[in-house]
Amino acid sequence: MPHQSVGKQKKRVIVIGAGIGGLTAGALLAHRGYEVLILDQAIVPGGCASTFKRKGFTFDVGATQVAGLESGGIHHLIFSELGIELPQATPCDPACAVFLPGEESPINVWRNPEKWREERQKQFPGSEGFWRLLKNLFDASWKFQGRNPVLPPRNLWDLWQLTKAVRPSTLITVPYTLFTVGDALRFCGQGNNHRLRQFLDLQLKLYSQVNAEETALLYAATALSVSQEPQGLYHLEGSMQVLSDRLVEALEKYGGKLLMRHTVEGVELKNGKANAVVIRNQKTGDVWTEDAEHIVANVTVQNFVQLLGEQVPQGYKKRVEKLPPASGAFVIYLGVDESAVPPGCPPHLQFMYDANGPIGENNSLFVSVSRSGDGRAPAGQATIIASSFVDPTPWWKTQDYQKLKQQYTQEAISRLNTYFYLKPETIIHVEAATPTTFAKYTARDQGIVGGIGQRIPTFGPFGFANRTPVKNLWLVGDSTHPGEGTAGVSYSALTVVRQIMKATR
Repeated sequence: MPHQSVGKQKKRVIVIGAGIGGLTAGALLAHRGYEVLILDQAIVPGGCASTFKRKGFTFDVGATQVAGLESGGIHHLIFSELGIELPQATPCDPACAVFLPGEESPINVWRNPEKWREERQKQFPGSEGFWRLLKNLFDASWKFQGRNPVLPPRNLWDLWQLTKAVRPSTLITVPYTLFTVGDALRFCGQGNNHRLRQFLDLQLKLYSQVNAEETALLYAATALSVSQEPQGLYHLEGSMQVLSDRLVEALEKYGGKLLMRHTVEGVELKNGKANAVVIRNQKTGDVWTEDAEHIVANVTVQNFVQLLGEQVPQGYKKRVEKLPPASGAFVIYLGVDESAVPPGCPPHLQFMYDANGPIGENNSLFVSVSRSGDGRAPAGQATIIASSFVDPTPWWKTQDYQKLKQQYTQEAISRLNTYFYLKPETIIHVEAATPTTFAKYTARDQGIVGGIGQRIPTFGPFGFANRTPVKNLWLVGDSTHPGEGTAGVSYSALTVVRQIMKATR
């Protein structure tokens, strides 16, 4: 994409939140000739894709995999425009090794499409009709998304972008718009395939926040197919923080500014248009107002409503209030001796356990393991990060937070110990994060993670738009299309940049 100037007098844009969505929007706008200020209350940029260090270990806070680094992928396109190098990364192969209850051998989600086809035919005989349906829907949807549609459209320009992205091949997806994955399983004669459903529930919970029965089929087609070539999931060298660092570098290269430890306490409106934000410097306590032609909020829809306060449109507020409860996360960060990790351990694993216990929805853990030489651990050591979705409510209501946190930590270590060798002599560092931790460091309402859930009423054409009901106020991040992950929020950022450019021409 060529550099495009917006004229001698630069239009000013303020971005609330320095997650990947906010940094991407800010860097692209700065490159295209806008005056950009990004504000974030945290210590380091990156949001749920940031990093912290302990005892020589580097831990990714939340996100551990990246999509969109391949040629033509969203990160590749954006980094190319910004003139910055993509971070070094290795493909995840398998993308994930999934252990179902009571099974010692995993289901390996291989990167090679033929190898993955052989794996699933061995694991789920008779299900190939279901997987062919997913592949056909993915192929059409991927090409459609690559033509930069605006979903959901909120004015004629948005609608025109959507219309331009449609091709005859896109129409294959239309009959399935209101299908869930559960519907597709029944349609393909796999409604009673309990083992396949367990696998899909585990994988979809990672990407859509909900199980197979609730996940929109068109969303799932992409989420379950993007780990194969020519796309793929990647493990970054060093840490996830490198993505944020490169975007900050680009932002500042083109004259943009980033202020950390600055909280946006509200958005001001004038004549129905957003025109300023109220900022508090966390170090000094100073509070002041900054004007802007456009304001981009890289926040959850719940936080968005709070930013507007009494000014929020009532219909929008009611819709947010009616959303099903979102998930929080419990994450355990382990620094270990490398003898704790079995030989040949894949970089990403997922476990579902039969045993009852406090941890996680469906008693599942998603695990990321560092690779020797990837910069996350000293020589002879490794990091293990295990996360599970949890109901955030008990963490805010408990009378004994530390006791609950310790209970979850012990349970997680106990379950991980069925695969890893976790003993006092192999564990060097233990730390855990809960919904209250995420709320403190990311400012996400109640510490929720991963977006609003990709159900039929909230995905794609039926979801929350980047163009909000308040003029000149935009929303990016995992509450908007196409959902969570660094690639997803980068798509949402690119959409907002295009919309702002159209509005300021």
